[in-house]
Amino acid sequence: MLELFHQSSFLCSRKVTELYSTSFTLGIRALDNRFHDAIYGIYGFVRYADEIVDTFHDWDKSALLARFKADTYEAIDQKISLNPILHAFQLTVHKYQIDNKLIDAFLHSMEMDLFTQNYKQEFYEEYIYGSAEVVGLMCLKVFCEGDNVKFESLKQGARYLGAAFQKVNFLRDMQADYKERGRVYFPNVDFDNFCRNQKDAIEADIQSDFEKAYEGIKMLPEGAKFGVYLAYKYYLNLFKKIRKTEAEKVLHTRIRVSNPKKLGIWASVYLRSNVLGIYAP
Repeated sequence: MLELFHQSSFLCSRKVTELYSTSFTLGIRALDNRFHDAIYGIYGFVRYADEIVDTFHDWDKSALLARFKADTYEAIDQKISLNPILHAFQLTVHKYQIDNKLIDAFLHSMEMDLFTQNYKQEFYEEYIYGSAEVVGLMCLKVFCEGDNVKFESLKQGARYLGAAFQKVNFLRDMQADYKERGRVYFPNVDFDNFCRNQKDAIEADIQSDFEKAYEGIKMLPEGAKFGVYLAYKYYLNLFKKIRKTEAEKVLHTRIRVSNPKKLGIWASVYLRSNVLGIYAP
């Protein structure tokens, strides 16, 4: 019956992923089956933490996040939790030896969102690392399955990919972050006078992250490569759409890729990578 509890916890994390992100759901499904539960477990954990700081405006977010943080570490320490999202996460942490330093950095970035509204360069880099790069590193821990040599050789690529995804999210969600939450993530940017030159500079930085991340994707284990590459292509497609959009429209409109378009990307990537063996940037 304990195994049934484990399974039900991972199913909860899977459902959270499916409800919140079509892109990541399709990407995870494209991974080898042996990775599914663990990546759902990681996604459910980071999504719930992010939801606390972004959504629960009628409650004491600081208190809720502190409770979530304490519950997380208790789950890891006790190797069980009645919160199915945290139970699935702690199972993943123990199975794949995910370092507490990665978890610490992630939760620290969530805490930063409670108090920081204008991110200067130093805090911006710290936030990107904790909110996105370490999530890539957690996933890489799963993909490497205990091979620390492989992990060390691929971790920079995982960090660049996490950073690229997060920065694209910042551009996509500028209206909500700035207008609704008062947050300015990109340093030295005046969003009241956001212009093409500022947007170009941000996009050049993101393009560099994508290019460096691609080099790491090519070296991923076969069971992980297609799923990660698919997520990469989804976000690259979204990024290209944002690049074609005027700065003023980006500031006031949430740019997205439709679900039919995502399915088209999936079909194209599947044909090129799984059939033809081509992993093109």
